[in-house]
Amino acid sequence: MGSISLTSLLGHGCRSFIAPVALVCTLALTHVALSEHSKSYQHVKLAWFSKRSKKKTRVACESLKEEVTYPTATSSVYGYPLLPCPSQNGQPRVEHLVVSEGGPVLEYICKNLDLPAQFVADLIHFGAVYYALVCPKPPPTAMPEEMRVYKEATAPSVLKKRASIKGKTVREAQKTFRITHVDQFVEDGTYLRVHVHPKRFPRCYEIDWKSRVIAVNEDFVVLDKPAGTTVGGTTDNIEES
Repeated sequence: MGSISLTSLLGHGCRSFIAPVALVCTLALTHVALSEHSKSYQHVKLAWFSKRSKKKTRVACESLKEEVTYPTATSSVYGYPLLPCPSQNGQPRVEHLVVSEGGPVLEYICKNLDLPAQFVADLIHFGAVYYALVCPKPPPTAMPEEMRVYKEATAPSVLKKRASIKGKTVREAQKTFRITHVDQFVEDGTYLRVHVHPKRFPRCYEIDWKSRVIAVNEDFVVLDKPAGTTVGGTTDNIEES
């Protein structure tokens, strides 16, 4: 059975702030290598340490004193790979899918949106992929085909067969959550929202983060917040903002 695509289904002034140790150590340790002759690319995996691993935290923060390489923004055409970060944001692109064949979420998105596996993995890492057990209701502007798909996926005769929503109301099952793992299983009828072109923040790659460190201890790093950077993250990007 083919994929069911619902592309148009759903339409500070502080000078300093305190960030978890892992966040700042990650920014300092990040390095990106991009091949000029291939679409394939590699990311040096980010190091995240829990507060309970104090020895590792101290070791990681010591690297703030050493020379590090920072990825830089580029003027390349927006698209994939996600890194290096483009200097400007491209046109938004959000894809809405209703899963027609259960399986790992990364494989399903790659197959049905024709996207490279590494790119989809990065979208998940950026927090740009969401799911709901049941498809939310389309807006009034939805096309007849989109309404048909929604009605089929949310028909009472279909929903009562799904053990995953037992004990939940339809509204509860329509609540969206971030996909956090590339191998997360999605069953038939699951709704997916993929922000293929997440909002980007090239400014964060232009900053010498280690020079902004004011104080470090085992639990926190205090930074002098640079102008032009955000703190809270966005719906489609929790990594760069």
